[in-house]
Amino acid sequence: MAFKRPAFKHVLLALGLSVAPVLGAQAWAQTSIAVVVNDQAITNYDVNQRAKLIRLTQRKTGATAQRLAEQELIDDSIKLAEAKRIGVTVSESDVNNAFGSIASNVKLSPSKLSQALRQNGVSPDTLKDRLRAQLAWSQVVRRRFQASVDITDSEVIAALRKSDMKDQQTSIEYDLKRVVVVVPQKSSNGFRAQRKRESDAIRAKFSGCDTSGPILGTYKEVVIMPIGRRLETEIPENMRTAIDKAGEGKLTAAEKTGRGYEMIAVCGKREIKSDIAARTEMENVLREKEGEQLSRRYLMDLRRRATIVDR
Repeated sequence: MAFKRPAFKHVLLALGLSVAPVLGAQAWAQTSIAVVVNDQAITNYDVNQRAKLIRLTQRKTGATAQRLAEQELIDDSIKLAEAKRIGVTVSESDVNNAFGSIASNVKLSPSKLSQALRQNGVSPDTLKDRLRAQLAWSQVVRRRFQASVDITDSEVIAALRKSDMKDQQTSIEYDLKRVVVVVPQKSSNGFRAQRKRESDAIRAKFSGCDTSGPILGTYKEVVIMPIGRRLETEIPENMRTAIDKAGEGKLTAAEKTGRGYEMIAVCGKREIKSDIAARTEMENVLREKEGEQLSRRYLMDLRRRATIVDR
């Protein structure tokens, strides 16, 4: 968690270790500076915390974890500075959402993930700081290179021929509808809770789009909106995951939106003869690889121009 060079930093540097008895050993460890990147100071506390996170998540130990931690923090400082320079900002909500996604992936709530980190000596803010830099850098790279990453059909076909996907000649097509349990915006919390219970009840009883009329008809203000047939490549990944989890003839879990509680009805699912899914997947792989190469070169160039001073 790099911070701007504070006024007292010069005092610390001038006094050196002689201030340790005044600050106390723990406070000195937290405020002593390990490295300065341009005008941003990284403390030994930052490095030690990141090293603990690396040991926990990457199974690195000892000096290796410390070295990786310092280099990560230097890179993060450079990334965040570049993001600030070109006007990229990452909100606390974005960071918290990313933190929540990690918690969900390991089947924990955000609070339980925070607790698990603390039990291993890692502040949750250490992970959030890493996520903030990653989110900012992703936006920076996208702004810088999105227009210049050009993957041709011939490149996709050539890559497919060399891959395990060359024989993949089918794609999945879904027939979908959107079910909205309407909740007016100025509704009370009690009414919202009631509508959530009704949404869950509808989902539990739902057994297919053709037989849904009597079920939906027992509830007021329920709207069915056709989505139509969509190939798997046309559906956002998180939605496709929810659809596959629900299964054919079922509803996805209710999500709160500006209109109320919304669910996706999986009216049908079939395989069709098409290599579009394989082509799209390969194109995404090639774009990601090229983006990673451009990202590494960009960061290396920024590092060469940065002033990095070890303390």
